[in-house]
Amino acid sequence: MTTAVIDLWKEPWFGWALGVVIALPVLLVVLTEVYGALQRRNSPAAKPVRLLRNFVLPVAAIFALLTFASEQSFDLTWVRVVGTVLGFLLILLVLSAFNVAIFGNAREGSWRERLPSIFITLARLALILVGLAILFSWVWGADVGGLFAALGVTSIVIGLALQNAVGSIISGLLLLFEQPFKLGDFLEVGAVRGRVVEVNWRSVHIDTGNGIQIMPNSSLAGGSFTNLSQPVDGYMATVPLTFTTDDAPHAVVNMLVETASALPQLDSGARPTVSYEGKAAYTVSLPVTNPAAEGETVSLFLAWLWYAARRHDLGLDGDTTDPVNTRENVVEALGFAGSELGLPQEDLDGVVDSCRIEQFGAGELLQKVGVVPDCVRVVLSGVLELSVPYETGRLRIGVVERGEFIGQAALTRQKTTTVVSAGRPVTVLRVPTSVVDEMVRRHPSLARRIGQTLDNRRALAEAALVAAQASSGTIAI
Repeated sequence: MTTAVIDLWKEPWFGWALGVVIALPVLLVVLTEVYGALQRRNSPAAKPVRLLRNFVLPVAAIFALLTFASEQSFDLTWVRVVGTVLGFLLILLVLSAFNVAIFGNAREGSWRERLPSIFITLARLALILVGLAILFSWVWGADVGGLFAALGVTSIVIGLALQNAVGSIISGLLLLFEQPFKLGDFLEVGAVRGRVVEVNWRSVHIDTGNGIQIMPNSSLAGGSFTNLSQPVDGYMATVPLTFTTDDAPHAVVNMLVETASALPQLDSGARPTVSYEGKAAYTVSLPVTNPAAEGETVSLFLAWLWYAARRHDLGLDGDTTDPVNTRENVVEALGFAGSELGLPQEDLDGVVDSCRIEQFGAGELLQKVGVVPDCVRVVLSGVLELSVPYETGRLRIGVVERGEFIGQAALTRQKTTTVVSAGRPVTVLRVPTSVVDEMVRRHPSLARRIGQTLDNRRALAEAALVAAQASSGTIAI
């Protein structure tokens, strides 16, 4: 029995078998722990570790047992098969490790991050084919020189036959690599303008708003285009305008800047600008967040501009008429306001020339926070909305309807604490502060009514703020 054991130790395969039996389980346990740790950290290195644990090590152990432990000849077919499988797995392991090392932790914006995955896939496929050719040549003694020559000739023939299609694909791959635009960007290619909704190897799909324009990659690669979404800090919409030559340029510029600055679609980090081109021509630049907001912003700006130009007696597009602000309409409006406020008609007749009728478009601001009003406005038609600043927006506290008025702080010379905007197009009677002062001097009851209105709106604002804070759980005791 002792002699048999000694003879077993002397067998040439015993050391290899003992090494495989001990080393394989230990390595599998170690790799399992490493794989678990990498997977919990979402590391790209987990993939090659899993390949090594599940496939490479077991096949390598079988190959070692077959060739070294059993002293089998490598010329046996089934030993070559196992060797071929092991070689193929080693090729995959090396490629996977290189992929993780080069592209696994690529920084954003680097060439490794911009490189399209199709390039990586094609390169991996080419390396696998070359590796398999070398493997078959070494293990099976195959002559792969003729195969490479045949593949080269075939590739040339196919390339010549499909040069147009292949050229478009190559252009697409180059665009994907360079990444001059991405999904969601707005492009201007000749007469085509729209948002990129799809990019593939052959073409770019652009949503123009009236359908999808299919733009071949070869056209983009061979021509020029404008990426309207770059730089990423905003987009400048330009609006050309004309007034009359009698309008003072500084008055026009101030009115344009004031109107444009109130647009809600503007980029918060920029301000609109106005340039005077001469001959009553102006260009307004509106900084919007992205090209998608250009149409809505320009449309709202032009609508507000129609009202603002007439309020400032400026001739937009050469039109200096204002059919609403006539003497007859002002007299009628003063009569309506006087009856609402209890003022006699003889006091109103002398202030007709000092007052005027104004119109505001939906959404326009009639009053901002922190300013001293220079007039009182009486609502003739439409509805005004009252709000106060709250956190990142405005908190609505009430409305001002026909017959009511705003700008009471003009009497006390206090700064306003509420924002007043037009809920829909409104018409108001504008009464200057000097006229209000004279009316109050003659009729003290008007001052009491104005003061009561101020107190009521201040109470509305305080109640709305308390309710909003209570609903959000931030009210302080």
